[in-house]
Amino acid sequence: MLMHYRQALIPRPSFGWAAIVVLAICGSSAANEFPQSHPPRNDIRIENRVAIPMRDGVVLYADVYRPVGEGKHPVIVSRTPYSTERAPSAYAAAVYFSRRGYAYVFQDVRGRHESEGHWEPFRDDINDGYDTIEWAAVQPWSNGKVGMEGGSYLGHVQWRAAQAKPPHLVTIFPRVASTSIYHDWITVNGGWRLAFNFGWGPVRQESRIMQNPGPHAMAGGPDAISYDDVVWHLPLNEMQDLVGRDAQFYRNWLAHPDYDDYWRSLSVEEHFDQIEVPVHTMGGFFDIFAQGTLRGYAGVSAEGATAEARTGSNMVIGPWEHGVAQTVGDMDWGEAAVVDTNALALRWYDYWLKGMDNGLADEPPVKVFVMGRNEWRYESEYPLKRTKYTPLYFDSNGSANGSHGDGVLSWSKPAEGSPADSYRYDPANPVPSLGGANCCGVATSSGARDQRPIEHRSDVLVYTSEILAAPLEVVGPLKLVLHASSSAVDTDFVAKLVDVYPDGRSINVAEGILRARHREGLTKQVLMKPGEIYQMELDMIGTANLFQRGHRIRVHLTSSHFPQFARNLNNGEPYGTSAEAVVAEQTIYHSGSRASHILLPVIEE
Repeated sequence: MLMHYRQALIPRPSFGWAAIVVLAICGSSAANEFPQSHPPRNDIRIENRVAIPMRDGVVLYADVYRPVGEGKHPVIVSRTPYSTERAPSAYAAAVYFSRRGYAYVFQDVRGRHESEGHWEPFRDDINDGYDTIEWAAVQPWSNGKVGMEGGSYLGHVQWRAAQAKPPHLVTIFPRVASTSIYHDWITVNGGWRLAFNFGWGPVRQESRIMQNPGPHAMAGGPDAISYDDVVWHLPLNEMQDLVGRDAQFYRNWLAHPDYDDYWRSLSVEEHFDQIEVPVHTMGGFFDIFAQGTLRGYAGVSAEGATAEARTGSNMVIGPWEHGVAQTVGDMDWGEAAVVDTNALALRWYDYWLKGMDNGLADEPPVKVFVMGRNEWRYESEYPLKRTKYTPLYFDSNGSANGSHGDGVLSWSKPAEGSPADSYRYDPANPVPSLGGANCCGVATSSGARDQRPIEHRSDVLVYTSEILAAPLEVVGPLKLVLHASSSAVDTDFVAKLVDVYPDGRSINVAEGILRARHREGLTKQVLMKPGEIYQMELDMIGTANLFQRGHRIRVHLTSSHFPQFARNLNNGEPYGTSAEAVVAEQTIYHSGSRASHILLPVIEE
């Protein structure tokens, strides 16, 4: 049975500051194989614009939702840069949880909307999160047990607060959240996430108030400038000027293309051993922060500071983008893909914050939706210990260009002397983005998409297996090992894993990118010598997909994925400062000792 949650929404009260409002709301829910929320039972009160002082004297403001009465309740804290007052979705979670026996503290982060201070994304969330949790723990309506809730930026701030180890924090539930701003927000392996960074950053978050994309998102805007045009502008460090934005933090991002101290100070992944509380991660394989969902769970369950964090953490990952849905891109994953997020979180909080014996401790901690099978897999760990990492090799007669080329995937390593493949990468004519793990940007798409519109291109190498005689299930992290050379001193390599259906649909299930100057690590840049052959590895994050009998496995290899990722201009110049593009001739090797391949996490029952 499936649960389809419908939240009764309420208009935002238009009372003055610090107004207290009492509400009684009706709701409904249905059953599901995932948790079913127990019926709401509380009238609630809302106290608006509650002042919460930080250690440096800056005051942040929150709305506090709590059950009517004088009792003490466990507290859920949620911190947002998007305003606690946006109707209707902003406060739906606050209403949901407060009506089920929780005090819910919903706070504008520093420098945003009602809160004081200077806004710089990510920088103050560790201390402000700590101070807010400890404030909530000692309020007269609090029983001293505090959890955190929210997704995306609201999920990342949970990780940062937990890293600070506030004494009264009991658990966190980060959804679709980053664990390392450099690795899974700003870049992937050094590849700059142009559409997201630009569309989320200066376009919407430049100042104190959440900005509307404005006239540039409208047909016939001023001078007919649109974001579809702006993303083509070079150099990157001038792009925001075209739309009237002036975000210093965006200039700082561009000025730090390596994983240096600027980014290291924002990473949770180097500090999983400081996380003392159980964590429930939740996200999707087509979400921009899929790495955070997967690595967050794997990191805490392996390195957490306490046995409770290591053994008590959970993960749910589905076939989703930046939110739960049955249809994702071009694919309908079936009703089993629909999960009631609030009910799932409620059960988690009931167990950890209220001490309810609701069976949570008896369940497998990992729930992974397997695409193609369209069912949930319940496991005791991630990655799965029984995974058989299996190479699938590239091969061709030297003409793997496009879907009509001769590129094949083989379980056997090609013999020495197998001819290499080559293609011409022109930054002026990049391969357009078509689906993938993305979110909330401009001029691009995300999700599972039919790749045939780009498979005819000569700058996309296509390697395809024979028709599968038996199903093949892959669940876990993916890696592509590449032997390649370029005529340029720097370039990008982009790979996609694709499921080819009997009717010809070519559906992406995973992807990765590598900026070649970072082939020896993300902390430094080493330019290539033109014509020299290098072995490189592309992190393709992970997937869970059953390649059905009668399907084929396919891999795309190219050098661009625009505008989801900024074009590499191939010239080796400092990042974001150049407008001069160089055409690169790329060569991919796949014979004998230089056998390029994808490493699949095969699961055999």
